[in-house]
Amino acid sequence: MHIKLIPLIVTTLGMASACFGQSATPDEMKLARDFVAASFQVEQKPAAPFSFTYSGKRSSELLAGWSVRQETRNPDASRTERTLVYTDPQSGLILRCVAVEYRDYPVVEWTVYLKNGGVAETPIISDVCSLDTRLDRQANQGEFILNHHTGDNCTPDSYQPHQLTLAPGAEHRFASAGGRPTTGAFPYYNIEWAGQGVIAVIGWPGQWACRFTRDQAAGLQVRAGQELTHFKLLPQEEVRTPLSVVLFYRGDRVRSQNLWRRWMIEHNIPRERNGKVPAPMLSFCSGGFFPGLKCNEADERKFIDALVGKGIKLDYWWMDAGWYPCQDWPSTGTWEPDPARFPRGIKAVSDLAHSKGMKLILWFEPERVTPGTWLYQAHPEWLLGKDGQQKLLNLGSVEARRWLTDHIDRFLTQQGVDLYRQDFNMDPLPYWRANDSPDRQGITEIRHVEGYLAFWDQLRRRHPGMLIDSCASGGRRNDLETLRRAVPLLRSDYQSFAGDPSYALGNQCHTYGLSSWIPYYGQGTYYNENQLVYAARSHFCPSFGLCADVRKNDVDWARFRGVLGDWRGLSDCLLGDFYPLTPYSLANDQWIAWQFDRPDLGRGVVQAFRRPENGQSSISLKLRGLQETATYRLTYVDCEGPAEMRGEQFLTTGIVLTIKEKPTAAIVTYQRAGVGLRPAQ
Repeated sequence: MHIKLIPLIVTTLGMASACFGQSATPDEMKLARDFVAASFQVEQKPAAPFSFTYSGKRSSELLAGWSVRQETRNPDASRTERTLVYTDPQSGLILRCVAVEYRDYPVVEWTVYLKNGGVAETPIISDVCSLDTRLDRQANQGEFILNHHTGDNCTPDSYQPHQLTLAPGAEHRFASAGGRPTTGAFPYYNIEWAGQGVIAVIGWPGQWACRFTRDQAAGLQVRAGQELTHFKLLPQEEVRTPLSVVLFYRGDRVRSQNLWRRWMIEHNIPRERNGKVPAPMLSFCSGGFFPGLKCNEADERKFIDALVGKGIKLDYWWMDAGWYPCQDWPSTGTWEPDPARFPRGIKAVSDLAHSKGMKLILWFEPERVTPGTWLYQAHPEWLLGKDGQQKLLNLGSVEARRWLTDHIDRFLTQQGVDLYRQDFNMDPLPYWRANDSPDRQGITEIRHVEGYLAFWDQLRRRHPGMLIDSCASGGRRNDLETLRRAVPLLRSDYQSFAGDPSYALGNQCHTYGLSSWIPYYGQGTYYNENQLVYAARSHFCPSFGLCADVRKNDVDWARFRGVLGDWRGLSDCLLGDFYPLTPYSLANDQWIAWQFDRPDLGRGVVQAFRRPENGQSSISLKLRGLQETATYRLTYVDCEGPAEMRGEQFLTTGIVLTIKEKPTAAIVTYQRAGVGLRPAQ
């Protein structure tokens, strides 16, 4: 499949107009429609944007000789779904491609399914690329620039942005590590050239790979999919492939990322029971104050009562690992409350939290099963791995998945759990591949991924509006398929349980990198009197947790409440458009700053960080997305600047911030005049 974008010809004024706000332009919508017509409409003799090898022959040779039919429906007012069904007349292999075109965004997505419709095993299917397309540009348009990010490695440089110029003959390959989709690499890409581009994203909660191959002329081939596929299908057996998504854009890349953010919010983030995107949430977890995270009912009650007594208003009470019978964390596999520490079950804590106006988050890790636990001993047939070592619960097993679904469902209901937190602290890839025969490579992984998604889908059906947390050693499992079912409340395990301010720099960079792709995510930190405000503000996210040991007398609760008030005062802006205002930097002598803008509220926030070794007390920042003719009122925290500015001043000369102390995390909120002002927090 070829994607060919014509040159972008607009006046300077036209470009400024096109880039104001983040609504798709008619030209962008046409690009998406043209792609759909060329790829998914039978009457156009479509050129498939996917590929595979079947019995040694490439699909580009085979599909032209297969029968094809098309079905079209409208799932809702925003989407058109087209299903193409190809059938091999010889073997009976059926390929079903389900494509969705969005009518409010220049976005197209598709998923390919392969089914053996015959009575005998199929020949080998291999090298399945769920995304295989070619981008063409004119020779004078400038070179392709590939924008990509590091995945989560529990390091300061997690989510670091990178740029590669794809010169003629260049080839770059990326892949996740260990079977978790956002470990090391990040399956979200933006390819830009000459004021235009394509976002390409792979949704696969397993081991994916992608390759960008630049030819010697003016083309770029993009191929992506499950990393290893070499299998036969049994009679009537069906498998799925990764989700592929493309977004077409004109204008600058930052604008395209905000188109993506808006599409994520409107069409992907799971809704609460009221049908709305989850509101920013404030949480607290006491587990880090106990060895092995072994909390107990009495201390949970002590913490909750103390915080309420200090005037701390929380949205969620967070119980992490360590509530079940275990010698030492991370022993997993028996999902019942420890009767010694929770004699009345988790229900006693959830009832208390509910009575104080909070909901309850509870941690699970069902896929990792350790020796000595009930599941390890009672159902070895459900587990993958070597005896005597930790094993993987095989969610490809229908029986295992049915047991897990029923057990977790019953537990959540009986114990009053409001948010299901699922962790995953192991690499599944070795377990999957060790279970595959040479002619079935990739099948165990596919079945596990299908089971994992089906498990969460069923939980959400049984608990409408319940949120799921997608933790996997932090942020290791945040592909698009996962994020349609869950929100990542812990974007990385790179956090300090002691409130160490040295973690602030890395977490500033995590916000800078991750915000281009994922609008709703979380992080937290612990109280430390030394640089409390700077460290805490460096962790501000739509979901934020700040923890302190209520048993100690040295907590400055006024400052604690002040930090939470700062977060409350800007939290509604964090789901707006995101604009980096400085270059990305991990250096301790630099500034870093960004802006979140809510045009629907006429409101936004600038966060600027003067790091400990920075020798410059002032910085000038040009803001984005504001109305040139409007007047904005500004409110400052820990810095100085004008009280009122016109939008054109923000956009052209910028705003100068002066911060005398270092390190300091400054906050500037702005409100468009004529729009209802928020009450003081």
